[in-house]
Amino acid sequence: MNITEKDGGVLVAGSDIDLYKTFDCGQCFRFEAEEGGCFTGVAFGRRLDIRAVGEDGFFIADMTIDEFDSRYADFFDLKRDYEGIRKDLQSRGVVPQAVENGRGIHILRQDFWETLCSFIISQNNNIPRIKKIIASLCSLLGEETADGVYTFPSAERVAEAGEAGLAPIRAGFRARYIADAAEKTASGLLDADALRKAGLDEAVKTLCTVKGVGPKVAGCVALFSLGYMEAFPVDVWIKRVLGRYYAPDFDYRSFGEYAGLAQQYLFYNERYIASAQETAL
Repeated sequence: MNITEKDGGVLVAGSDIDLYKTFDCGQCFRFEAEEGGCFTGVAFGRRLDIRAVGEDGFFIADMTIDEFDSRYADFFDLKRDYEGIRKDLQSRGVVPQAVENGRGIHILRQDFWETLCSFIISQNNNIPRIKKIIASLCSLLGEETADGVYTFPSAERVAEAGEAGLAPIRAGFRARYIADAAEKTASGLLDADALRKAGLDEAVKTLCTVKGVGPKVAGCVALFSLGYMEAFPVDVWIKRVLGRYYAPDFDYRSFGEYAGLAQQYLFYNERYIASAQETAL
């Protein structure tokens, strides 16, 4: 991988990442695809304008290498050997078609509080509505930046607003869960650094102390923020996949330390198949 400054931004070549697949596989909700392989979004309090370059590179406008190295190299998980992991997952019985169709997906390392809040909002919800609620939350309680986007509001700000203060975002029953998560995060009962050191099982157990948070949401937070690549969140899509390809007594832990990436490959492949079937009708 080669990283250089160019035209006021950062050019990353040889990254083995497919931006569309990475942003479209259900792990984040603040990025949108634009024309010409471009993407806009917000991460860690600033707008990102990204353009795909070639098959395995991208350009981020208005950024220095120092800023990129300090935060966004980890955000895009660029230091991991995804090619080697794919080979390992195939040897462990991950559906070959899923590995191939999912090639280029990276597991983003996102802000803990934003990830927890976002996946609480995702419960019994569809992606367009999830994005709409999150956008409303940011415009209601976040801060507008100089480049015209809203930051994700802090847990303290959301806790101060409380369940009643969240009424304008129309989150429904999820508002009380968001408020409880905010209170526990703001008070320090939920601490990202401590959760990263606790081990997956203990981290999931602690996250499930939040009202409305079960193993699936906790698993998503563990995988997409805390760095537990072995986490394997199970929703209706994954249950369908496991039922289609694996025996009833299958244990996902056989996928090893990168079971979470296997989950993303399987999830993306199921959506890919479903989309293809709809197109054929």
